[in-house]
Amino acid sequence: MKKFLVAIDQGTTSTRVILFDTKGNTKFVSQFEFKQYFPKNGWVEHNPNEIWKTTFKSLKKVTQKVRQLKGKILSIGITNQRETTILWNKKNGKPVYNAIVWQDRRTQQFCQNLKKNNYENIVRKKTGLFIDPYFSATKIRWILDNVKESKRLLKSNNLLFGTIDTFLIWKLTKGKRHLTEATNASRTMLYNINTNQWDKNILKKLKISHKILPEVKNSADSFGTLDKKIIGQEIPISAVLGDQQAAAIGQSCFQKGSIKSTYGTGAFVIMNTGSKKIFSKNKLLTTICYRINGKNTYALEGSIFIAGAGIQWLRDKIKLINNAYETENIAKSKKNNEGVYVVPAFSGIGAPYWRPDARGVITGLTRNSDWKTLVRAVVESVAYQSYDLFDAMKKDGLNPKLIKVDGGMVENNWFAQFLSDIINLNVIRPKTLETTALGAALLAGYQIGEFKSLNEIQIKWKKDRVFSPKLNKSLRNNLLQGWKQAIRKTLA
Repeated sequence: MKKFLVAIDQGTTSTRVILFDTKGNTKFVSQFEFKQYFPKNGWVEHNPNEIWKTTFKSLKKVTQKVRQLKGKILSIGITNQRETTILWNKKNGKPVYNAIVWQDRRTQQFCQNLKKNNYENIVRKKTGLFIDPYFSATKIRWILDNVKESKRLLKSNNLLFGTIDTFLIWKLTKGKRHLTEATNASRTMLYNINTNQWDKNILKKLKISHKILPEVKNSADSFGTLDKKIIGQEIPISAVLGDQQAAAIGQSCFQKGSIKSTYGTGAFVIMNTGSKKIFSKNKLLTTICYRINGKNTYALEGSIFIAGAGIQWLRDKIKLINNAYETENIAKSKKNNEGVYVVPAFSGIGAPYWRPDARGVITGLTRNSDWKTLVRAVVESVAYQSYDLFDAMKKDGLNPKLIKVDGGMVENNWFAQFLSDIINLNVIRPKTLETTALGAALLAGYQIGEFKSLNEIQIKWKKDRVFSPKLNKSLRNNLLQGWKQAIRKTLA
């Protein structure tokens, strides 16, 4: 009988359930997009029930495929959009409010108030994070302050909090398990990455009850069993990771100093720093890369809020393209960027600036600028934002030699080459671009003993193509000068 591993990859714009064989080959993908809600300027929400429905539908399709292939699912791994926050009723599983998405900026003023009296330094030492609306903590506080139902349920001890992984585990186990794991916990701004516990002092400061929080487990661990009523069979859930950390596993970044960058809705650079926590002097985050057998491996992370989301904006909001694949030929069709830059600060700007109040800017438009110039500028912006992150790493004394890339955007060869030119590093693209899902699936296989060591996971990684810098130095410097000027205008 054929053996398979399944990954539930619950992202910001869609849910995908992916079937892998035990060699790490993709056998089947089921994907459903869901609606984005923008109730006010800077607010971003999802409907948790819709997230669950798309997960359930995708899972059903994958299990049907496994029956056709006459195979067996050994285990499920979950990977998810991080920081996104849900509070729900313990008795019936009903969310009290929409999921507040990681991109949401509504708690900006609350964060400003917290930053007074030097509180950020305390938070930084304990959690590795900055005080920012990006993280879950202030989103929880907002729901508690603004949704009556949450207060009522809190009083009767019937309120639960979870990031998306926790909500899905709760649904998949029919409410039997209220769990999260270390990488997701480390993105809440409530979790102490030194003591590996929810931090009592931060909870007290934010007036958040310990009772609503899930239990924190290893990234490879037992997270309960898929309830038989859901798809007619019981399957163990054996690994859970935040999406960026899952991609680091899928890219086999197990060595200290290894580095990956994922270009999905946002873009995230993660460098494995081993058992050592590095606190950046240039506004990068210190976070947990993964935890196995109670032992943390740490990472340094740079976060770009808008990458593929910029392409989605071109498609859905200003309707310049029909699909993402068109951007490669459009970018290629222009000799250069004609001095036009887009800073896509649609929901603030992340590392290394951390300005939640910033908004998008287009600079350098002339009478000659056309729609293709704008498309190219949006694609280019992701490479420039990546440059800012790698520049911050260099200033911290870290010198990456190459990066492994993944995510939908790197299917675009023009973009992958431009990225290499701008960051001036070799860019390696793997054969499997589904590295986020792959990381969760392989770690689930490791937990159930299908793979005996992390090394067995590592040897499954295969290279597709290397992009090397080709741009001459003065042209590169000119492009970067234009970007720096655009950033100055955005921050002003």
